[in-house]
Amino acid sequence: MYRIGSVGLVALGLAAGIIGTAYYLGPPRQAAAASNDRYQDYIMATGAVSVNPRVQTDGVWLLDYKAGKLLGTVIDRAQGKIVGWAEVDLTAEFNIKAQQDVHFMMTTGYITQGQSALYLSETTTGQLGVYTMGPGQNGNGIVIRRHDMTKFRQQVAAAPAGGPAPAGAAGLPLTPLPLSPNP
Repeated sequence: MYRIGSVGLVALGLAAGIIGTAYYLGPPRQAAAASNDRYQDYIMATGAVSVNPRVQTDGVWLLDYKAGKLLGTVIDRAQGKIVGWAEVDLTAEFNIKAQQDVHFMMTTGYITQGQSALYLSETTTGQLGVYTMGPGQNGNGIVIRRHDMTKFRQQVAAAPAGGPAPAGAAGLPLTPLPLSPNP
């Protein structure tokens, strides 16, 4: 009968531990960072902007609640500087009245190689806009382009006191569902 000495047992245990740890941890995971953040009356997001098809450029989106503006710029990689700011008046874009209580959310998403889109929603009015940044006319400056604006929920008007019930999303009266007794 073959006997394993204490040194052999330690080596066997060490080998089993290394193999088990490698199996448990698996391949290294890639670190992921958020592409947007907010602070008080500002929201910032980043994403790729295609200014020159051969050179990838990072774009910065900044939403300023107080001014009611969406600002956008790109970074000139050769100089490491901000190119300049393009802006969109959000009060006009979303048909918002002055001093109206609004709640914006925004994030970027990948649409094609070297280009991302900004998805900007205003939750009070239930609207969603899709924007991209790109070079201005004749390649000068930066412009923000809106590609779509849609409502993500149907607005329901409040019924006057004593009047009929408000219509549902399909224009039909809202009727309460009967409650079934618990078994």
